[in-house]
Amino acid sequence: MRNVLYGIYRRHLRRRVSHLPVPRHVGIILDGNRRWAATQRASTRQGHQAGANKVREFLDWCDDLGVEVVTLWLLSTDNLSREPGEVNELLRIINGTVNDLASAGKWRIHPMGHWDGLPTDIRENLQRIKDDCGTRDGMLVNVGVGYGGRREVVDAVRSLLQEHAEQGTSLDELARIIDIEHIAQHLYTKGQPDPDLVIRTSGEQRLGGFLLWQSQYSEFWFCEAYWPDFREIDFLRAVRSYGGRHRRFGA
Repeated sequence: MRNVLYGIYRRHLRRRVSHLPVPRHVGIILDGNRRWAATQRASTRQGHQAGANKVREFLDWCDDLGVEVVTLWLLSTDNLSREPGEVNELLRIINGTVNDLASAGKWRIHPMGHWDGLPTDIRENLQRIKDDCGTRDGMLVNVGVGYGGRREVVDAVRSLLQEHAEQGTSLDELARIIDIEHIAQHLYTKGQPDPDLVIRTSGEQRLGGFLLWQSQYSEFWFCEAYWPDFREIDFLRAVRSYGGRHRRFGA
């Protein structure tokens, strides 16, 4: 009976959102894997794996609605400071997940982040997938690995300075001409639309450094469910909430 009622409600939500504006770009903070594991009396590794298993399903939901860009935050720069054994296991799971998404052949996979602290084989694999999937058709999927919003802005500024140094631009001249668009062109998401909707699971109501530059005018939706328990109806509720809002691009 519970499954029957769930199916009825899901179909109702699908009909409802079919008449509403769909976010062009959805960003999602996949939070709560460790806490989910604790509630299930499972290991941390099992929690991370359960979260990884949910990713492809979520992307299918987005694809079905016609979302053009999805940004997944799989690993933050802060996560790299956790206990080495957990970090290594998490990196192994993430690497397998990115490989799985790339092998699906349906999406343009764009790994992004600051990778200096990652093992060489992981860095090389992420770069290979980025290069191989860059010209695909289909939904664009940004995969944040070793990602932090402040780190992204620092990397963008460094890239901008390096570019103008190679062009012979003086610091005085650069200081006169630099503007918002100059920096935006050097972000990990350069050339992409900013996120319309940002979702965070696990009940936390903060960005934690996710797309700090790009989310200035984003709409936010916070869900109590831990990421492994996130359901299609939770996603449809988020889209329904987004579609019913009057967006204001200002204070």
